[in-house]
Amino acid sequence: MPPSLADRVVYLAYDPGVAPKEGGLPGLSVLKNVVSSINLFGIVAVVGALAVSLGVWAWGHHTGGHQAEANGKKGAVVAAGAALGLGAANGIVAFFSALGSQVH
Repeated sequence: MPPSLADRVVYLAYDPGVAPKEGGLPGLSVLKNVVSSINLFGIVAVVGALAVSLGVWAWGHHTGGHQAEANGKKGAVVAAGAALGLGAANGIVAFFSALGSQVH
């Protein structure tokens, strides 16, 4: 016999009591270092991408290459957006994690 609607609602409302816990697993500090290093690598790559994009933009502008100029502009905007995302990643995750913990 399938569970009744009331049983399903009670099951959905059940709080399993699971929450993030600092230091619960061995190697957490190593994982944090790895993620921080990946973030730093991404930021350094974005600096290079931005420099190349700005160079292409300037080269396209001065030589009359409208396609190169447009691609340089797009690359600069994408690099700036990537830098924004990489720099704000920790804050974005913390914000939505705190927001999610308020859902009852």
